[in-house]
Amino acid sequence: MEYDFDELIDRSGTHSAKWERTAQMFGSDGVLPMWVADMDLPAPRPVLEAMRERLDHPLFGYTYPPDSLYEAIIDRMWRFYGWQVKKEWITFTPGVVNALHIAIDALTRSGDEVIVQSPVYYPFFSAVTNNGCQVVNNQLHYDGVQYTMDYDDLRDKFVPSTRFPVRSPRVRGMVLCSPHNPVGRVWSGRELEDMAAICLENDCTIISDEIHCDLLVDDVSHTVTSTLGAEVQDNTITLMAPSKTFNLAGLGASFVIIPNPQLREQFAVAAAGHAKVNAMGFVAMEAALRDGDDYVRQLNAHLRRNVEFFSRRVNRLSGVRVVPPEGTYLVWVDMRGLGMDDMQLRDFMIERARIATDFGFAFGAGGEGFQRFNLACPHSLVREAVDRLETAVSKL
Repeated sequence: MEYDFDELIDRSGTHSAKWERTAQMFGSDGVLPMWVADMDLPAPRPVLEAMRERLDHPLFGYTYPPDSLYEAIIDRMWRFYGWQVKKEWITFTPGVVNALHIAIDALTRSGDEVIVQSPVYYPFFSAVTNNGCQVVNNQLHYDGVQYTMDYDDLRDKFVPSTRFPVRSPRVRGMVLCSPHNPVGRVWSGRELEDMAAICLENDCTIISDEIHCDLLVDDVSHTVTSTLGAEVQDNTITLMAPSKTFNLAGLGASFVIIPNPQLREQFAVAAAGHAKVNAMGFVAMEAALRDGDDYVRQLNAHLRRNVEFFSRRVNRLSGVRVVPPEGTYLVWVDMRGLGMDDMQLRDFMIERARIATDFGFAFGAGGEGFQRFNLACPHSLVREAVDRLETAVSKL
């Protein structure tokens, strides 16, 4: 079936945070919302049909995931990533951020440390600190073209003499963003192997957020971290969800894959009482994973078109450069050449460009002077955003 991703869909009256709270969030009317990671594109028709069929039954009591949902996940992991997953490894949570909080709670005690790689999805920081832990930042390296991991710095996080001359390091986990939000890297197998080896050497569990794994806008393939070998698989908690790929975030449904039985038990204890998925979330997840392959193919083609157009036009502007994305529908734009500090750039985007983006400084160290644009929308909205940005930059 064919999808029209260029259709403009009116979201007013749906309580859309992206559209109906933009004025409140950014303090101005008339700004074009290209911020939160929420697609302005319709969900797959098989998902809508499955949900309508479920709505024909009048009861919505307590529910549990059916065997067919486990089978859909197992099948998809094998077909897409060559990963042989067992049913008992899978558990469900009402979102990847929820799962991240649970995973950190399961691995740590108050005062422990968790590594993140900034600039990165900002809920990572609060997931660490809300569990009474300390953020240890292994900042990504940017050479002006591409982001890479700083392995020397990562190793240094585990060396007592550099930071803890008296007591032992207390790094218990590392939160990996793969593909990376916001910089758009789809880490290669070799990059992930080097990172995983350092974590294994130092008994550091990897929490791998792979929610964007289906969204590939370059000629690359996604490597699931846990497929790098038995030892890595045993040391990794994988977080996935259909919410980004199929625009189902409002249904609150995600899944976690934990092959290690000890880690699985720790996660289950930490999750007790606050990890329930609603009935419609289960239905939508299964339909998306089982019958959504064609949707993903067409979606990625649409996203590539948007990214190519956006990059071509924006890279012509003085002082502005697009970091070439490999994955996700989020584009990271280097605007440091405009010579503004973070607050000046914020005001420029809102008051002069009239575009609501996610401000780079929110993503932690290394995000200063950048902006994150969401291009998962009809092409006409991308064109409108570029036109607004061009006009604003030309008047500087």
